[in-house]
Amino acid sequence: MARVLAIDTHPIQYKAPLYRRLQEVHGHEMSVYFASDLGTARYADAEFGVEVAWNVDLLAGYRSFFAQRGITQDSELHQLRCRGLAKVLWQTRPQAILLSGYSSLFVRDALAQLALLPIPWVFRAETTDHALQRSAMKSALRDGLLRSLYRRMSALAHIGERSRRHYQRLGVPEHKLFFAPYGVETSPFETSEADRARLRHLCRAELQVPDQRVVLLFSGKLSERKDPALIVHAVRSLPSVLRQRITVVYLGAGELSGELVRLAASEPRVDIKLIGFKNQRELSAYYHAADALVLGSRWGETWGLVVNEALHHGTPCIVSHQVGCAPDLIVPGETGEVFEAGSAESLVRAIGRIWPRLGTRATRERARAHIAGYSLDAAASGLSQAVQHAVR
Repeated sequence: MARVLAIDTHPIQYKAPLYRRLQEVHGHEMSVYFASDLGTARYADAEFGVEVAWNVDLLAGYRSFFAQRGITQDSELHQLRCRGLAKVLWQTRPQAILLSGYSSLFVRDALAQLALLPIPWVFRAETTDHALQRSAMKSALRDGLLRSLYRRMSALAHIGERSRRHYQRLGVPEHKLFFAPYGVETSPFETSEADRARLRHLCRAELQVPDQRVVLLFSGKLSERKDPALIVHAVRSLPSVLRQRITVVYLGAGELSGELVRLAASEPRVDIKLIGFKNQRELSAYYHAADALVLGSRWGETWGLVVNEALHHGTPCIVSHQVGCAPDLIVPGETGEVFEAGSAESLVRAIGRIWPRLGTRATRERARAHIAGYSLDAAASGLSQAVQHAVR
């Protein structure tokens, strides 16, 4: 197998398990050159609006190098240059470079330094065309730059359907494409039916939510782009007999928490619970307590890994059409429903469609069966094939 050097901004809880699998399962000698160690200790997350400390090991199972340590603000990452890359290349002697983006100054700096070296590049990133609206001029400029970048790649791994369409639109040949789906590490979770039977009652008792109520869960940053207030508007529009049976649980933090409280308190009132930020190992109880996850992002949601998390727990999902994973993970009538972003009326109709299936064993089984194809094992396998193709 190959010696691989990944270039990344900082350790992330969704990427670290993938690097480990590439080394431990597929035999690649993995090293990662990070701009910063942000994430390995408590830091201030601008969008959550709170200090975050992940309770999972982000560095085990692969070799890591850092251009700078001690960063505590995610905004500082954008200013870091890729200094010291030559030394890291000498120490690791990679046979392939793994890239997971191109927008940060650190990665662009690395690309400039690597451009003339005879080392193949492998690319896997959150690539889509739907997440942001651009002018015709900006779109044309972006397309030209990306076509040039993708031609330099020896292999590209698409995370889902929208990612695959993006590469195809920009002329990437099929023999360079490998499917490495976006997935989440499930070891911090308790996802079985036995876990549900135990945790659902305990969590609902803690939340003071009766068993007969329907819980709609929002998990993520309480920011404008994720539009958490849309859930309150939609529930308020439901007939009173349904509205009075619903509790909306917000799992996360952010700038809109105060607005949500005020909005829910106006007539007709909507019952909401604001839980705040929770770490990975604390999430299972809330996913089991919920009857459905709702993610109504308006823009910038290139995938939506909370949907993966919910489906692993058997919780169906209602997502906007702007959520990147919708074509892959949401099978209407089975694993969830899709609605028009920004439209409370469309969300109301989606809730109506999914209502008869909420809380059923069959729905949970379909959710778990479907998400099994989007595991980290599948991602590591596809990415390993991409690396081997690039090295050959």
